[in-house]
Amino acid sequence: MFHYSSMFDMLDANVQRDNKARKLIEKILFGQDALNIIACEGAERTERPESYRQWQARCLKAGFQQLPVDPAILKNIVQMKNPLSHEEFFVNEDCGWLLQGWKGRVLYAVSKWKPNETYDDK
Repeated sequence: MFHYSSMFDMLDANVQRDNKARKLIEKILFGQDALNIIACEGAERTERPESYRQWQARCLKAGFQQLPVDPAILKNIVQMKNPLSHEEFFVNEDCGWLLQGWKGRVLYAVSKWKPNETYDDK
């Protein structure tokens, strides 16, 4: 739930409440996902947020090798962010993950993977 409280906090800081696009974002993107987490359990629950570190462990266990973040891509994203965004928004790199977040909380983590060369599908 902390993910969605951070998302709504980020919207509050950057977009006026009466903005039509914001209302659509809240309803379509965030509202349905948050409702799913609050109201649903078992098979009815479709969203199960996990940290990027949990995904990292899962991918490694499944036989994938993580590739590093391209330093040029990270540099470009950081340069684009600086003049355009709120000071509480951050872009960072951690252990091969490109992180985007708000007030210290990671909201999105992006990585790239390839199958291990030793992976044998027997």
